[in-house]
Amino acid sequence: MTETPARQHREQQAGSLTTGSHILLPDGERTAEIHQLELQRDDFGVPALVLASLTGGGTLRIAAGSTVTLVDAAHDAVTHLPRAAAPEGIAPGPDATAPDTRGPDARPAGAAAGTEAGQEQPGVEPAANAQAPAVVVPPLPAAPPAANGPSDEELALIPAPGGTPESVVEAAAEAHPDAVGVLLLTDRLSKGVNFKSGSCLKDLTDLAHELFVALKDAEGALSIADLLTVLPYDGNPGRWASVEASLALASYICRQDGQDERAAVYEKLIRIPESQETDPFKARMAAKVRQRSLNEPNLYDKEIFRSIDNSNHDAEREWRLLRLESLLFLRAHGGSETIGMSELERRIGNELEAVRA
Repeated sequence: MTETPARQHREQQAGSLTTGSHILLPDGERTAEIHQLELQRDDFGVPALVLASLTGGGTLRIAAGSTVTLVDAAHDAVTHLPRAAAPEGIAPGPDATAPDTRGPDARPAGAAAGTEAGQEQPGVEPAANAQAPAVVVPPLPAAPPAANGPSDEELALIPAPGGTPESVVEAAAEAHPDAVGVLLLTDRLSKGVNFKSGSCLKDLTDLAHELFVALKDAEGALSIADLLTVLPYDGNPGRWASVEASLALASYICRQDGQDERAAVYEKLIRIPESQETDPFKARMAAKVRQRSLNEPNLYDKEIFRSIDNSNHDAEREWRLLRLESLLFLRAHGGSETIGMSELERRIGNELEAVRA
């Protein structure tokens, strides 16, 4: 995005935009190049909304019938730079002198959005037999049902910690006096557990995973994880990532131990953020993004294979631990459309075996 004081403008309907186009942003001053387009249709199948992802980040939401201002790339400030000196990460715009290949039947680029809807324009008489089809605009879709949080009775299935958080941490250290990984983490935590500190929460969830994965101490891991599982969602992604990892671990441990009701409570808690968005459109978009992340999880395949090829066992173990966290997260969400529960159980077992070896 750059300031472009002198530009050649033309208008175009949002529904006919293409990638690579340079458009004038809503502030009327800056421009941006369209990196990717997605067309959203309403419940009647009519194009309703254009989602334009911009080069350099950000997304514009444009009504499909709206008219937007395009800026010829040849007059944009970015393309005044020599090709070799173009800023890194900004792709050169399309050639503004390229021939028009839209064909004789293409609608003029400057046609207003109201023309397609059959609206009369000042000074222009509509044709006698021209009658535009009526466009039915449906009401806004209802927000998806909010994720139901656990009841007080269900929350009672999670036992209260046996003492202060510091004493729970010290008990874990006393149970494994020779485990270097545990001692390093408990030494930091024993000085004081601050639940508002993201690094402190990360140490706690790392300690829970170290107890379960490396030392096979499921009971000790669950006691540490439960220091986090009862924390409410505060909207901070950094802190919630640690709580989320502890919830997923606690759910898996309880499922393996036959405590299905308690595991279900953790699985409800991990879905709490899904019910926070109240705007119907944003909630639907968030659900779509969330499902895509579940269907296409990052399982660090390239990094693990690279570590194996380089015989770097320490790096391989670290990447496998990250893969294990991703699989546990999927397991707590009931799997996805691409990886079922039975396959998840098999993969989690394989990763535990590989890391513990």
